[in-house]
Order: sequence, then structure tokens, then C-alpha cells
Amino acid sequence: MSDGLYPKATQEIYDRRRELNPQVNDAFQAFSKAVFADGALPEKTKQLIAVAVAHVTQCPYCIEGHTKLAHRKGATDAEIIEAVWVAAEMRAGGAFAHSTIALDVLSKEKR
Repeated sequence: MSDGLYPKATQEIYDRRRELNPQVNDAFQAFSKAVFADGALPEKTKQLIAVAVAHVTQCPYCIEGHTKLAHRKGATDAEIIEAVWVAAEMRAGGAFAHSTIALDVLSKEKR
């Protein structure tokens, strides 16, 4: 990750996070390993899901990390970008779907 708004994720930062709370850190690492292991979905698919979710949550660390992992697990550039487009549609779709709330309020205001 380049210099800018977010600091680079370094081994030193990783080590400090673990030092401050090793039990939770280790539990999270084990959870992550279990989640991304091949199961009903292969790891490649899980990494593509993670790429999409990372774009929805807008986490630059997750975008970088899961894009690399998806690629390493065999995802093509086209598959990765398609996952990003799915994320964009879902994010926009949320605003579209929630317009129901605004329309409901407006209909009640006219009464």
C-alpha cells in the first residue's frame, strides 16, 4: 500500500497487535484460516467473495490482501473485476432498495 491516508501494514504492526492481545489475535487468525479453507466453497470462490465484500466495506487492506490471494488461488483478472462489479451493484442496490423508506415517508407526508 502506498504512502498516504493509510499506513503500510508491516510485520512490526502485526507483532505489536499480537503482543497487546495474543489470545484474541490467535483466535482471529485461526478463525480466518478456518473460514477460507476449502469447504462447500473452494478457497478461490471465498477469496472472490472477500474481494467483493472488501470493496463494499471499503477496506484498503482487505482489497489489497484478498485481491492478491484470489489471484494466487487462480482467479483471473476478469473474475476479480467482475467481483468488484458485483460489489458495486450491491452497494448501489442498497440505496435503490432503501428508496422505499423515503417514498413511504413522502406518501405519509401528503396525508
